[in-house]
Amino acid sequence: FWSTAVSSNNHWMQRDLAVVWHPCTQMKDHETLPLVPIKKAQGIWLEDFDGNRYLDAVSSWWTNIFGHANPRINQRIKDQVDQLEHLMLAGFTHQPVIELSERLVQITPAGLDKVFYADNGSASIEVALKMSHHYWLNLGKPEKKRFATITNGYHGETLGTMSVSDVALYTETYKALLFDAIKVPSPDCYHRAPGVSWEEHSRFMFEAMRQTLEQHHHELSAVILEPLVQGAGGMRMYHPIYLTLLRQACDEYGVHLIVDEIAMGFGRTGSMFACEQAGITPDFMVLSKALTGGYLPLAAVMTTNQIYDAFYDNYDSLKAFLHSHTYTGNPLACAAALATLDIFAQDNVIAKNQQLAQHMAQATAHLQDHPHVAEVRQTGMVLAIEMVKDKANKTPFAWQERRGMKVFEYAMQQGALLRPLGNVVYFLPPYIITPEQIDWLAEVATAGIELAVKD
Repeated sequence: FWSTAVSSNNHWMQRDLAVVWHPCTQMKDHETLPLVPIKKAQGIWLEDFDGNRYLDAVSSWWTNIFGHANPRINQRIKDQVDQLEHLMLAGFTHQPVIELSERLVQITPAGLDKVFYADNGSASIEVALKMSHHYWLNLGKPEKKRFATITNGYHGETLGTMSVSDVALYTETYKALLFDAIKVPSPDCYHRAPGVSWEEHSRFMFEAMRQTLEQHHHELSAVILEPLVQGAGGMRMYHPIYLTLLRQACDEYGVHLIVDEIAMGFGRTGSMFACEQAGITPDFMVLSKALTGGYLPLAAVMTTNQIYDAFYDNYDSLKAFLHSHTYTGNPLACAAALATLDIFAQDNVIAKNQQLAQHMAQATAHLQDHPHVAEVRQTGMVLAIEMVKDKANKTPFAWQERRGMKVFEYAMQQGALLRPLGNVVYFLPPYIITPEQIDWLAEVATAGIELAVKD
């Protein structure tokens, strides 16, 4: 029956809406906003069942860095599936997970020598939070059980990750279920005073974090934050000096530093990892999203031998870290990750990204003067355009007006997938985007913004 059905967008949309509940969606929106069924994808393009194509300017939720149906990643997964598709990682191991772990230790900041796997970003943040607390417990310091974080941060959708997040849209509903984390004002440079540099502002904002560490270090297990760019919080950005100062202060006060590189790792900020720009090694570095080139769910928590050693003991000491996920270290996902790292090693990706980032800046420079754009900001291959009601005072549009949604709808009509965060239009494209495609994307975004800001 189904094979003879009409394979059109409408056909698949109706079948979907009968049974699927979509993430991050008010499903009633789809009464007026058509759901887009994608039939296939190639390179930077998605194609629906009616033959329309869309440039994937947000890397399929920030994961797909080397394009869809990438032949090198495809082949690695095909080879692996004939060899070994899955194996539990308790008591067993396999070649892809060993090789991937060796590679991750090699390419991450010095001192991150052990890898613990999970199967998504939220799960891996939970691992880091639990591991940090458990470390202090094993050292006889059970009082170190709180966490500090910066405002407007986002670390995932599970209860632990929401507890250390601060984007009300995602967390407010579940407030009664969350543990109490200390929220320190963000170094977000959008709020800096006129004439103040990113570095000056980030240094100034660090004082609140220093005071927090000084006051609470006896009860703090770790500080957790996103490095350089606060993704779901609207692509807000700050200077690497904040991370440098934070590492020094965490050392001084005996508190772990957890850096959430889930969205910004693997070349997104202009270096392989955002931490590199601050010259630091965190106690925990959490990786996911682009780790597999956007192919399969996989996450890794990188940590130090010092932390590993605190769990290494006789079984009856009950110091072991018993956290587990069924698909931990899945061979197919590890194979995709290895192919992704090969592309980084062989294709001079970081240097090419720096050129593309420069082109993104040039293509959108004209928007700096737009009467309804408060800021065009950029860190590497992340560029964000903040739409506002009043430029002089940075007065935002009311969120209920959903101006960003108007940009999204217009861009889709033109063949570009731009999915704003509220009133922030952002480019976070696959690294295979061309300068010409960036120029076109800037034109689409500009026209979409013009349409969206009209009263």
